[in-house]
Amino acid sequence: MIAGVIETPSPNFDARTLPVTMLVLHYTGMPDCAGAVARLTDPEAKVSAHYVVAEDGQIMRLVDEANRAWHAGKSRWRHIDDVNSASVGIEICNPGHEFGYRPFPEAQIEALIPLVADIVGRHGITRGNVVGHSDIAPARKQDPGELFPWSRLARLRLALPRPAKNLMDPQWTDGGFLLALERFGYDVADPFAAVVAFQRRFRPELLDGTIDGECRSALLALLLPKPQGED
Repeated sequence: MIAGVIETPSPNFDARTLPVTMLVLHYTGMPDCAGAVARLTDPEAKVSAHYVVAEDGQIMRLVDEANRAWHAGKSRWRHIDDVNSASVGIEICNPGHEFGYRPFPEAQIEALIPLVADIVGRHGITRGNVVGHSDIAPARKQDPGELFPWSRLARLRLALPRPAKNLMDPQWTDGGFLLALERFGYDVADPFAAVVAFQRRFRPELLDGTIDGECRSALLALLLPKPQGED
């Protein structure tokens, strides 16, 4: 376990019904970290996470990993509908798109990386199951957002890399792309939102919801047995 974690218990949890196979990263989306922690530990709010990582790198544990925290809401990933039961949730303090979204400080990412490594190592979580809230709830959520440095995690094999090598456009129809996107893991009930969520994660510089050759090439590479990425 990571040393120096501050115990900040939240009453908002219940029993898991599934083994842990996923890690979900969020941003708090509130003006300040103290307010976010207050909400995540408020029994009236009925929300929580296992960990919060402050901008200065301080880590707080709100819910024991043995328990089911309430961070994912209505969500789905790779045919799992009860994501809360199957995941560990980390809230990363950032005001988010509503309150002045900004890059994540170096101290915060330096603290987050060993925490992620510890969690995925203990639970045997695969890179494809280290996801953002927007990946599992594309119609509702944008976090941790296009500024989150997924490439830092990918270089350490803690998340899937953005495909960058030997890319080939499979020339799928839009319907074919959505079938492949669902196979990869996304809920495609709202097709536009699903495409934007995929872009937010794997092509963050252009979030237009348009299925183009770059998106098709990236998704094909991600579906290969060995993802063709930066590392």
